[in-house]
Amino acid sequence: MKNRSFLFIIVLLSAVLLLSSCGDPIEARTDCKTKVGIVFDIGGKNDRSFNAAAWEGVQRAEKELNVCLYDVEPGNPTSIEPAMRAFAEKNFDLIIGVGFAQGPIMERVARDYPNIKFAIVDGVITDKDGKPFPNVASLVFREHEGSYLVGMIAAEKSKTGVLGFVGGMDIPLIHRFKTGYEEGARSINPNIKVVDNYVGVTDHAWNDPGKGKELALSQIEKGADVIFTAAGNSGLGAFDAVEKFGKGENGEARKFVIGVDSNQNMVKPGFVLTSMVKRVDNAVYNVVEEVRNNNFQGGFHVFGLDKDGVAYAVDENNRALIPEDVIKKVEDAKSKIVAGEIKVTDAMAK
Repeated sequence: MKNRSFLFIIVLLSAVLLLSSCGDPIEARTDCKTKVGIVFDIGGKNDRSFNAAAWEGVQRAEKELNVCLYDVEPGNPTSIEPAMRAFAEKNFDLIIGVGFAQGPIMERVARDYPNIKFAIVDGVITDKDGKPFPNVASLVFREHEGSYLVGMIAAEKSKTGVLGFVGGMDIPLIHRFKTGYEEGARSINPNIKVVDNYVGVTDHAWNDPGKGKELALSQIEKGADVIFTAAGNSGLGAFDAVEKFGKGENGEARKFVIGVDSNQNMVKPGFVLTSMVKRVDNAVYNVVEEVRNNNFQGGFHVFGLDKDGVAYAVDENNRALIPEDVIKKVEDAKSKIVAGEIKVTDAMAK
């Protein structure tokens, strides 16, 4: 039985090495002092959203901080734990898990490897007494604050007084996006209506663009003309849905989508009103830098408007869609949120 277990570990380690971002075996790399492994969720690092932002952050760290970077894109949730354990067995300096769903997995692995440093994006890992693990950094964001701002922009743009929201899973984290979005919209139009739907109840809810499109089209039928997505790769279906309605005589889109996590304004230029950006890239880069500089701290690392951890995106793809007076209103609200004058409800704190 012991021999079987040993062979199993060897196979897993070989698989991880083959998935290295640089393609070289770990043992062949001698030009760096820090080894970092990142395990994505099943949406994959090219989801143009949440995982993509994390990937951007670790790639920047690889270039600027001289770290050896290795990544795994699990085909299904059962592949996540073996990948983490393989990195830990190789004594990596930092292991990053992307997504709250990896929380229970990382908790088990981090408990078994107390001398290895871990970081989880969007997850919180604590012991039975609610105390954080000293070897795990929980990178969390005040999504409700950024969602409030894009809700304001959506309400200002809407001609129907109906907005849509497509979430991945019907869970507290996604409620945080939805609640902030609603509150921001209602600060502009107290009578605005928000139609919300969720893609699914399993991890596959983050990787089903077809279902995302179906839900978005259903919301448009109910009058929604601006749809905010918080559904990972599934949200890209909403981009296809709004594009289907084309542009009016004035050259402007008839329906709009709001991107999430990364700046998605360029995905369907002209149809993306803005994006609620989570600076996952900065958060991941920062934790790699802490490890590289030997000042890693476990526990909560919180990123809100005050730290530019969340924001709304304005660039050449959408600048013409948002009038200056709207930007001024949004910036004023941002300052008031940071100062504590506007309290945005945190749905996860209920």
